[in-house]
Amino acid sequence: MKKPDNDLQTRNINTSSLGNGKIGRRGEIFLPTTSSQDTPSRQKSVISILSMLLGGVTIVSLGGCSLPINMPGNQTPNSQAQNPTSAPAPVPPPILQSSGDPNFVVNVVQKVGPAVVRIDSARTITSPPDEFGDPFFRRFFSDEPQPRQRVERGSGSGFIISANGQILTNSHVVNGADTVTVRLKDGRTFDGRVIGEDPVTDVAVVTINTQNLPTIALGNSDVVQPGEAVIAIGNPLGLDNTVTSGIISATGRSGSAIGASDKRVDYIQTDAAINPGNSGGPLLNVRGEVIAMNTAIIRGAQGLGFAIPINTAQRIAQELIAKGKVDHPYLGIQMATLTPEIRERISKLGINLATDKGVLLIAVIARSPAANAGLREGDVIVSINNQPVTDVEQVQKLVENSRIGIPLQIQVQRGGQNLQVAVRPAPLPIQRES
Repeated sequence: MKKPDNDLQTRNINTSSLGNGKIGRRGEIFLPTTSSQDTPSRQKSVISILSMLLGGVTIVSLGGCSLPINMPGNQTPNSQAQNPTSAPAPVPPPILQSSGDPNFVVNVVQKVGPAVVRIDSARTITSPPDEFGDPFFRRFFSDEPQPRQRVERGSGSGFIISANGQILTNSHVVNGADTVTVRLKDGRTFDGRVIGEDPVTDVAVVTINTQNLPTIALGNSDVVQPGEAVIAIGNPLGLDNTVTSGIISATGRSGSAIGASDKRVDYIQTDAAINPGNSGGPLLNVRGEVIAMNTAIIRGAQGLGFAIPINTAQRIAQELIAKGKVDHPYLGIQMATLTPEIRERISKLGINLATDKGVLLIAVIARSPAANAGLREGDVIVSINNQPVTDVEQVQKLVENSRIGIPLQIQVQRGGQNLQVAVRPAPLPIQRES
């Protein structure tokens, strides 16, 4: 199902890209898959569960599709603005203020500004022939109707991570582009080549053919703290080299929390002003190190911006540079956090669950690893590899940190019984807009 350019809403949250083009994505949902052994009553019950839960509960997908949401897709220049581990957490350094220098922002911008770039992209969109392709009208015209084509343009930001021309940006800035142009702060322009992109984390790497470029130092996003001062540099709404500042408002915002359940990222939230065109630009600390990459806003809100932690972006970039793609583990399920309220609502349909904690499977995609292993709609996941899970974010992290081909031991409750199911993750099938 192709997404329209206008905004869709999930949980009353409406996220918008920070790019300036219209390279969008599609969102889909699959109805539960049933086997030939399923009874009509079971099929009806499963579909009833799904219909009920869609009425206000966030559904998260670990398959190739998810609920329709509006996350980073670009905006044309003429449009209006709008890991869990058992190791102890690293001790964060003290939050640095301006060290008594009222011009610390100026110093950071002078230090790193030359390494922030503008990225312009263009792609050709082919539309079906107009109404004169209808056989009735065709009788009056000698020529066969031809598909209509138009060029869609957009722009975003990026930052140079190596002196030989490697640039980090958002996937949605360059997704599907026929041409990519990179403009440096000194005015030079270069043809860009997309080394690889990962829609699941919205990270891409572009390269330009030149040497001795200025670069930005990468920080450590694992130690950032709410309240820490940050600076954003980018090209919002075509206004190149724009600088804004603010603080880190929160860390660890899951994709589902901000209406982006198909993204496997724990976002950094900031109140630094960012707008369409800031996509792919750096969010910097007071030392001038990149701690995150600006990627999304909630349209209509004030001071609600979201950025991809640089540790995540750097890990994905390394895989893109090495292989041109990133393989994410895939199970093929859609799920919702089970709560006593949801359990009660389900019980009114005559379906009784033995627990009110865990993660309820809403759909299992046909021929997926989950389906092949025997997981079913209505199962409640209570642990993965002996680690208890109580919400969808925990399941997402455990699956994302798993290895393709290595079985996950998933304990589920089904009909009052505990079952152990071994699911072997496969590479996530990436769907792109045609």
